[in-house]
Amino acid sequence: MGNITTVSEGSKKSDIQLKKFKLFNFLVPSLASLALFFVTLLFIGSFFYLNDSETGIKTSTTNLARWSNIEITNGSSSSVRPSVRGNGRVGFLEEGGGECDIFDGNWVWDENYPLYKSQDCPFVDEGFRCSEHGRPNNFYTKWRCQPKDCNLPRFDAGTMLEKLIRNKRVVFAGDSIARNHWESLLCVLSVAVSNKSSIYEVNGNPITKHKGHLVFKFDDFNCIIEYFRSPFLVVQGRPPPRSPPRVRFSLRVDQMSWASRLWRDADIVILSSGHWWTYHKTLRAGGYFQEGNKLKMNMSIKTAYQRSIETMVNWVNTQLDANKTRVFFRTYSPSHFRLTTTLLLSLSFYSLENLIKLVMEVLSQRPNKVDVLSVTNMTTRRKDGHPSIYNVRQENEPLHHQDCSHWCLPGVPDSWNELLYALLLKRELSKP
Repeated sequence: MGNITTVSEGSKKSDIQLKKFKLFNFLVPSLASLALFFVTLLFIGSFFYLNDSETGIKTSTTNLARWSNIEITNGSSSSVRPSVRGNGRVGFLEEGGGECDIFDGNWVWDENYPLYKSQDCPFVDEGFRCSEHGRPNNFYTKWRCQPKDCNLPRFDAGTMLEKLIRNKRVVFAGDSIARNHWESLLCVLSVAVSNKSSIYEVNGNPITKHKGHLVFKFDDFNCIIEYFRSPFLVVQGRPPPRSPPRVRFSLRVDQMSWASRLWRDADIVILSSGHWWTYHKTLRAGGYFQEGNKLKMNMSIKTAYQRSIETMVNWVNTQLDANKTRVFFRTYSPSHFRLTTTLLLSLSFYSLENLIKLVMEVLSQRPNKVDVLSVTNMTTRRKDGHPSIYNVRQENEPLHHQDCSHWCLPGVPDSWNELLYALLLKRELSKP
């Protein structure tokens, strides 16, 4: 009886072990398959991740496109993009294209971009060279503007230099975003010049860390492209006598910058203003507004900005020869600090939409000769294009200082120059 009992108990133990072994064999391939599946997903997914350095969050290209209302398509490499070839869009330069609003559109992924590499362009400020300051991807360089209702001509540096600005003078005036825009134009045009030494600063000034007036000449085309630092466009100077002690400087909202006299004989003038019209750069810094000889201590920043735009329009109308000089006003380029795209004109309430509305109201209320480069809406959707932490840290700045106002080059400002190119080319082709 004892032997039988022992054998029976051993059989039961063997059966249990056999079942465990079969169960283990069943699970092993399943676990292995699951592990392989997840590893594959991570591997594939790694190719589509963008590093959003402003928030520390990695965002996939698809998610960025969904957030920004961006299309992902293959771009055309032709010199002029095709019209009505399956996309229902007419060419902007073709008959019927003139009715197209080229500022209303999306960003599309284009493998033919960027138009240049920062390493190949000696005219880029160190702070805008994101790829050379450790940015781990170049996805931000692959987007181009695509209007909803038409196709833009593809930017052709040779055509612009030869047909549009040969023997001409182009002036940019504004703040450091205008400088960003100006450097972009130098770079996109330099692609067509094999001898880069034929492009030089006339006065021998270095482009990096120079804050004043810079004049670059494209010798082979006798073309001058200049930048004037004028953050407000209007006069910034000493306050009137007997002003309150807290007034450190005044902004004469009824008078254009002293440098404007140097802009008058240019063939193309690109003006911009906005980033310095904030509480921190005006009232808090001791800057108040002046009209005539009177200091307007109670004038709001919004009203002062509006008056400055009115002054700009009056200057264009009265001081420039419309037969010689074409003037563009580039609208505000949004910052994206802490995921906000709101311009704080007085610590408060003034949205980008209202800012654009204010500018357009001023321009529409009086006859004027100003063309608008309306880049605000589309640029709002490019939070990925800022240098963020991939820039040059200034003295006394925090170690992880982020620049979410300026733009990487190559990058977003190149699209502003593509729009400028399309408008200039349209005008040229419409001449009798």
